[in-house]
Amino acid sequence: MSRSIDRRSFLKTAAGGAVAMTAASYSRVLGANERISIGVIGCGSRGIGAHMGGIQPFAKAENVEVTAVCDPWKVRQEMAAAKAKETYGREARKFSSYRDLLALKDVDAVMIASCDHQHTTHLKAAAEAGKDAYCEKPLAMRLDRLIAAVDAVKKHKRIVQIGTQLRSFSTFTGCRELYKTGILGKVGRIEQHRNGEKPYWYQYVKDVRREDVDWKEFVMDASDRPFDPVLYSGWYGYREFSDGPVPGLGSHFIDLVHYITGAEFPTDCMCTGGTFTWKDENKFTNPDHVSALWRYPEGFMVEYSTNFGNGSGNSFKMFGDVGVMDMVNWNAPVLTAEGAPKRMGQIRGQQPVKEVPTPDHFLNWLQCLRTREEPNAGLDAGYQHAVAVIMAMMSYDSGKRMIYDRDKREICEG
Repeated sequence: MSRSIDRRSFLKTAAGGAVAMTAASYSRVLGANERISIGVIGCGSRGIGAHMGGIQPFAKAENVEVTAVCDPWKVRQEMAAAKAKETYGREARKFSSYRDLLALKDVDAVMIASCDHQHTTHLKAAAEAGKDAYCEKPLAMRLDRLIAAVDAVKKHKRIVQIGTQLRSFSTFTGCRELYKTGILGKVGRIEQHRNGEKPYWYQYVKDVRREDVDWKEFVMDASDRPFDPVLYSGWYGYREFSDGPVPGLGSHFIDLVHYITGAEFPTDCMCTGGTFTWKDENKFTNPDHVSALWRYPEGFMVEYSTNFGNGSGNSFKMFGDVGVMDMVNWNAPVLTAEGAPKRMGQIRGQQPVKEVPTPDHFLNWLQCLRTREEPNAGLDAGYQHAVAVIMAMMSYDSGKRMIYDRDKREICEG
């Protein structure tokens, strides 16, 4: 473990023996030939399949290794450790608590794939421990915790990539470049309808033994309910731990709106919905039907809706008075003049949007750990999508319009 020895030697001599690293000193320690040690916080399907699987193709070239994993469920700890051994030739160290993982001095960065209610706690703690991070969306469920986590990352000058990976699709970068040309004319409305036959949280429900779970570590301060296997495994469906489709799926959409148009924050939002189709013994509390509407100072409205009672009617479009950009097929967006009152003839039929090569989302993060450059979905992008979806859920709960004051970083009734 020469890396650990090198780091200890560096700390003894740098800054009069000070233990805190600045961003500059950190980048010097992680030289071009030095292996980056990564810890995984949250070892569910995202942590093992998406995060560990996502960096695996680049592990050798970028000289990185997953050396530690943590999850409240022992079964998932074992699965993640085995995945690390399969990939890197040795098992990762296993923990139930993120605190134990973050205490490891030889871990340089963490990948946060924990439950929605835990993201800000884990990100803030990682920043304070001097770790860079990749953090899943939605970044936050509460504004005060969002601000605390963001401020901690900036204070400690950490590199953070948010898991809104669609902005790293070459197709959507192509949409962004096309939008900049003004070919759509005046865009007045952007919408996504993302539907399904059944809420996605049902697929996660499984048998879980109480003795295998650190229940307190999972719950944190989100609930005082006793352990229940459905509550634990199907957490996506319960408001204590997740806010449902708008943050869970709509965060990708909102982030793309910001990425493509250059907008940052909505001025106001209204949201409504409920559970109308899937009422059963699980007593899920997240809505299976929901619709949110934001207004932006750039002069357009943005709508997101989910119908989990019928899977038809999916849509993702930007409507201009000259043309329409249809992105419902993520891999093949098209430009048309359909319905445009001022179509001028330069858009004929359906024209494919030209792709713009964009680095893989995980590769981009790994490279930024060394260069200290801002990743493609950096902290500010995460803050922006989080503000929008928090506004929506505050409106959903109150039945009132919510307004965001970007100078005060406050959301209030309007």
